[in-house]
Amino acid sequence: MAVKAVGWARSFPISEGVRAARRWTAEHLASLPWNASAADTVHSVLLCVSELVTNAHLHAVGTAHLVLTWDGRCLHVSVADADPRLPRARNTGADASATSGRGLGIVDALADSLDIHSCHAGKAITACFRPAGGPDPHRPAPSAG
Repeated sequence: MAVKAVGWARSFPISEGVRAARRWTAEHLASLPWNASAADTVHSVLLCVSELVTNAHLHAVGTAHLVLTWDGRCLHVSVADADPRLPRARNTGADASATSGRGLGIVDALADSLDIHSCHAGKAITACFRPAGGPDPHRPAPSAG
């Protein structure tokens, strides 16, 4: 069975805030076949969108470009911004009372994979999520009958 990929893209300037990105993401997740059966994945995706868009707004001080792509197996959540500096891993011995600096670690813990790369004079961070209870791309589709 061939799987048709679907995707959505939108830019979120600082003035719209992170809430707009979460709401927009939730609306698109609702259209995916596994949305109702993989609540943990949906919550993880929404938290990661919050973290990645917040980081773009704070560190790039500009617009966050959010792209969601479902390829039938994995939901790719990518946020790009205009800051060419790639994030660095925080020192694990960092101050436990610090109020920031954990966002990328949260994304890395929740996502099935994480990729950070330079692009177009900026950077993109892509997290992939394989929903539990989602479609199995290796199982044949039920026959129409």
